[in-house]
Amino acid sequence: MEIRFREFDPFNCWIWLRFSHAPGQGERGYIDTVFDSWFFLGKLGGFNAENLQVQDEGAELSGMAYVTDMAARAMPALMHNMGEIEYRSEWARCWLDLGTSDALALDVLINTLRQLDTDVVEIQEVLIGGVNDDWPVEEHPDNPFTSLSDPDA
Repeated sequence: MEIRFREFDPFNCWIWLRFSHAPGQGERGYIDTVFDSWFFLGKLGGFNAENLQVQDEGAELSGMAYVTDMAARAMPALMHNMGEIEYRSEWARCWLDLGTSDALALDVLINTLRQLDTDVVEIQEVLIGGVNDDWPVEEHPDNPFTSLSDPDA
């Protein structure tokens, strides 16, 4: 599975998946669940690299003291919005407003898609950001910045 980053705007980000074949309904169910679960965790602030106390502790976690004040001081890192996953032949795409979530979120998604590629459906390519010439995108209605760029809005 190849992972490529193109022009990246965290507030207006398209994620594209190219499969070896058009995914069937069962495979789509897994893909939809991955994105829905990932987004839900992001919406609740799960991808906050400023508060990785357990990760930073290392391998020995027995008796670890979790500092709730440290967690409370971390700036919020929240995803804002996600569009519906769209499918066209061997392609899928999803629009996201990643908000203030940290890049950790993308690592978690990539790791999950790598396992999905191994266990469920062959993903040839993951493209993060940019657009595909053969599948144009319109301004997403949930993008809060759309009206700023459209003088007629």
